[in-house]
Amino acid sequence: MLNDVTFGQYYPAKSFVHRLDPRVKLLFLIAYIVMLFVAKSFYGLALCFIILSVAVIASRVPVGSVLRSIKGVIVILIFTSVLNIFFHGGSHLLWHWKFISIYTEGLIFSVFLTFRLLFLVMGSALLTLTTTPVNLTDGLESLLFPLTLIKIPVHVLALIMSIALRFIPTLIDETNRIISAQKARGANFESGNVFKRVKAIVPVLIPLLLSAFRRAEELGDAMDVRCYSSGKKRTKYKKLKLGWRDLIAALFASVLISGVILLNIYGAQICPQIYPYVVI
Repeated sequence: MLNDVTFGQYYPAKSFVHRLDPRVKLLFLIAYIVMLFVAKSFYGLALCFIILSVAVIASRVPVGSVLRSIKGVIVILIFTSVLNIFFHGGSHLLWHWKFISIYTEGLIFSVFLTFRLLFLVMGSALLTLTTTPVNLTDGLESLLFPLTLIKIPVHVLALIMSIALRFIPTLIDETNRIISAQKARGANFESGNVFKRVKAIVPVLIPLLLSAFRRAEELGDAMDVRCYSSGKKRTKYKKLKLGWRDLIAALFASVLISGVILLNIYGAQICPQIYPYVVI
């Protein structure tokens, strides 16, 4: 049932993206998100899609694995799109009924926002698919290291994130086992109205919470047995080092970000006949 959830799961492969430094990938994702929200036209959004496509090809991750990341947020996407259709104003009225009005600008903005969120989710999923939780934690801890100067426990925050990412696949497997056990006892999760389906989920949530608390307690005991202490300065078995791939990726990201910004500023002047669809 939850096998299609890809967020937090690592896809092992030997690719250019997998070999990148996790700090570079985190910065690249931040830059990509900034590009998505800086882009104010479908042409800028198309450039972001090209960037995402190149990253997926270079990562050698199956396209299906990236697309499955959308399933978890499809309800939110539909809800957001419908709200923007009905509540976004404009000057070109398409349909009106009592207090409900639909404008052409609302439809364009709804489509634009939907694609923006889709690319955002797929880009974030690609990061977790190509980076192990340990490397992702090390990269985040390295980037947040300046915060230690103001006494913020960066290592503890990174450890919490690492444990959360590590337990996502484990909890998904546990949920699937509980659902299979409930189905064997006659439970039905696929028929009935919304309220019946929500009620059928309750017998799954209770054992899942108990299992999560039990695993958390076992993990805490294991860390105590190994004399783990977050307050002491800890060393790294593998130290992060930047290489030529990271330099190429940084230059590639800089050029593309500059392209999106220039497209927003000068796009209407360069191609006025094909640049009418600007969303602000």
